[in-house]
Amino acid sequence: MGILDWAVVVIYLGLSLFLGLYLSRQGARSLVDFFVSGRALPWWLAGTSMAATTFSIDTPLYVCGLVAQRGVAGNWEWWSFGLTHVVMIYIFARLWRRSEIITDAELTELRYGGKPAAILRATKAFLFAVPINCIGMGYALLAMVKVIDALDIWGILGIDPGANAKLWSVVGVSVLVLIYAGVAGLWGVVVTDLFQFVLALGGALLVAVVALHHVGGMGRVVAHFQGTEMLRLWPWGQQVGLSASTLFAYVFVQWWAFRRSDGGGEFIQRLAAAKDEREAERSAWWFNILNYVVRTWPWVVVALVARVIYPDLPDPELGYPKLMREFLPPVLLGVVVASLLAAFMSTMSTLINWGASYLTRDLYQRFGRPQASQAELVMAGRLASVGVTALGAVAAFYAQDVTAVFRLVIAIGTGPGLVLILRWFWWRINAVAEWTAMVAGFLIGLGTTVVPVIQIPDFGWRLMVTTGVTALAWLTAMYCTAPESEATLNEFYRRIRPGGPGWQRQQQATGLAPLQDLGWELQRTLAGIGVLFGTMLGVGGFLLWQPLAGWVCWTVAVGAGWWLRHLQRRGKLGEIHD
Repeated sequence: MGILDWAVVVIYLGLSLFLGLYLSRQGARSLVDFFVSGRALPWWLAGTSMAATTFSIDTPLYVCGLVAQRGVAGNWEWWSFGLTHVVMIYIFARLWRRSEIITDAELTELRYGGKPAAILRATKAFLFAVPINCIGMGYALLAMVKVIDALDIWGILGIDPGANAKLWSVVGVSVLVLIYAGVAGLWGVVVTDLFQFVLALGGALLVAVVALHHVGGMGRVVAHFQGTEMLRLWPWGQQVGLSASTLFAYVFVQWWAFRRSDGGGEFIQRLAAAKDEREAERSAWWFNILNYVVRTWPWVVVALVARVIYPDLPDPELGYPKLMREFLPPVLLGVVVASLLAAFMSTMSTLINWGASYLTRDLYQRFGRPQASQAELVMAGRLASVGVTALGAVAAFYAQDVTAVFRLVIAIGTGPGLVLILRWFWWRINAVAEWTAMVAGFLIGLGTTVVPVIQIPDFGWRLMVTTGVTALAWLTAMYCTAPESEATLNEFYRRIRPGGPGWQRQQQATGLAPLQDLGWELQRTLAGIGVLFGTMLGVGGFLLWQPLAGWVCWTVAVGAGWWLRHLQRRGKLGEIHD
């Protein structure tokens, strides 16, 4: 990196810090302003912020390593979450916005009552804010450290950090992020996310174009892998390295068993911050388009080129930064480094703000200082930001492999998903059932990964065993304890008014019809899945010189789009008739 490259990076950092600090004033007025932007986010800003949050510096490294080891189809490890995210559009986006919560943990005392609900809320807030959130932060920080090492930033600066190079890298990056994110509320986070996402996506496209040009175009890449399974779009074959059980777990279990089955904390924060229910639904669709259709293929192209150029790279996750360092000319290298910083900072700022929201809203205010002023709560949120950043740095220091950490996040989050779905649509779910599912899934995940008390080598079986044992635990706990009181259930239904047959008694007691037609929403969900995956895989088919797959997938997308439009029109006619 030369002087011009450093100038680009410094200008970017300066603009990001200026935006974050300038907009932090809007978040200083109240806790609602600080954590959910006064519930005034437009759909395009909320959706872009969701996409920026999931696009961190770790993501291209993770995809590079995944494609090198398992081929293009290995991406089904994260593509399978698209099922959850389409369900979020039509089933949960409006419900979350209607609840008017600040954190998803807050919903527990709206859905349940008494001491069990309070215990569940405290446990959930702690688990999400500290171990789960900090592992996620460590995941992003580890990738940042790998990029620092690959680009030899310390050597360029003339600094010899010695044996503690990794520690100093983590400390330096953590301080940088904390300055930017620690004082900015969600307004500051989402507005800078927009700027950072555009830069991050532009950087990914730039690396893809330069890398392709170096190897002679996509035709050369396809020819290089001719006769192998590297370019498969479908998750089967020896190259993919997925057993039948792992594939089954990804496609048929993970999307509803994972803790993000009804949205996920950072996404819920954006949905709760949207202007209204319609804007929340639109923001969820915009996120899906950006996350799966737009961003997937630049990463895949770079990963394939890296595999061609560096076939024997010991750590294939470093293929992305090595391509940057060796083939990007001055200024462009600075732009791409700035784009990686943008991706990193957007994710870290979200995780800091999200983790701090649990500590402030669900622990400090709920159990410590319920009468605290808004100014005191905002200050508590900023101090909590410092704490979660420090813990994330510790997690990064002890982590070694981005892909391994990704699988750890999946393992400890699998199990409670079904309860999180059913609590919206079935009155019988109680606080004890959700608490049991959450804790059991977390402990079993740890017991099969970090502290392997239970030896299950196959990852798919590990997920299914975790889901099955967790289900047995929470079902037993639920039927051994009393249901929630009628007053609590009636109040929840009166506020949310979900669809389905699980609230018939509450409908009769309150005299209120549901605001959600669950059957219609499920049809829209199926059509949406066809549109999303058909479009994404169609783009991949043509990009990888597989025109038959491309046309088939796009035909599916068009047919599903027609069905979705028909359902939308039928829904509007029904609203007019009502």
